Amino acid sequence: MQRIYLDHNATTPLLPAVIERMTAVLRDEFGNPSSVHHFGQQAKAVIDEARTDTANLIGSEPSEVLFTSGGTEADNIAVRGAAEALETTGRRHLVASAIEHEAVLNTLKALAKRGWRTTLLPVDQSGIISPSALREALVDETAVVSVMHANNEIGTIQPIAELARVAHERGALFHTDAVQSAGKIAVDVRALGVDMLSMSAHKFYGPKGVGALWIRRGLRVVPILTGGRQERSRRAGTENVAGIVGMGVAARIASGKMAEEGRRLSALRDRLEAGILGAVPGTAVNGSTDARVPNTTNISFDRVEAESLLIALDLQGVAVSTGSACSSGTLEPSHVLKAMGFNAHRTQNSIRFSLGAANTEAEIDRVIGVLPGIVEKLRSLTRAPARA
Repeated sequence: MQRIYLDHNATTPLLPAVIERMTAVLRDEFGNPSSVHHFGQQAKAVIDEARTDTANLIGSEPSEVLFTSGGTEADNIAVRGAAEALETTGRRHLVASAIEHEAVLNTLKALAKRGWRTTLLPVDQSGIISPSALREALVDETAVVSVMHANNEIGTIQPIAELARVAHERGALFHTDAVQSAGKIAVDVRALGVDMLSMSAHKFYGPKGVGALWIRRGLRVVPILTGGRQERSRRAGTENVAGIVGMGVAARIASGKMAEEGRRLSALRDRLEAGILGAVPGTAVNGSTDARVPNTTNISFDRVEAESLLIALDLQGVAVSTGSACSSGTLEPSHVLKAMGFNAHRTQNSIRFSLGAANTEAEIDRVIGVLPGIVEKLRSLTRAPARA
């Protein structure tokens, strides 16, 4: 059976160049980057190269890039670390959107238990945050605002530059989770005007277990790990040298092909979307169809449970998702679609299709071909039996 992978927002396969370089580093660059001898300095050199490549992806200076274990840790350092650094100033209010990744939402919950006040910004059915809503939520005590650049479930892109300006007007710091945008669309920290930005390597064909946090020069964050002085004393622990190098390679490749690949994926996504909406009655796109990353569409299927549709598609060799991979295994409705104001059924009947480098028109056409029959069969199973 030919298998089709349409879950690239969950993770992406490693690029051959990434595998090749990581293999060489694992074999040859085994030194500890903190060691002063030759082996340690060789390891430090390859990390420095990766830091430069990662910085170039987002238009920053290498010294501002902090390597982490992934997007979740980067979000934690940004929100928790910046909040704790400002605690003595009396700024104990945090703001985020209601559709943030759980790495941000659960960090806010944890800080709320320790006395911070939190506010979640509402969204409408476009999935877009209104700058006026942020302005109304801000107070003089607001320390950090965190709004994701692109949503992991629906792909919508937020007006980050405008939101950051609003936050700065009240003296608050601004963090954006760019895990789903970095490597897919152009991201420039200076143009966005943010103070901190999170990334994750495995979302753009790098390895799992490594990410990065960009921190504006001069901004202080309290480390969440205590120990050695690695990463300019901001993140203790011996560096994941091979993983960091893999992220650097993936970042460099993404920088070179992002625009062209974005156009290709956008065309494939639109082909898939139009095919599904045209062939399957009772379907609709969730979120904005304009401001979104090129590879993502989230579609609701009336009178079909998303989990059943996901399983049926998998049996046909098609891998999709019902939302965030970090929430898999739960029957809870999507908190993103719920925050957008959709009814309970729609929050549980929606499928995310996220495309990637290996997907072709032939694969998209096959998905469009098998979906109508699958949906019709699932709907027939839920129809009430006719009365005698």
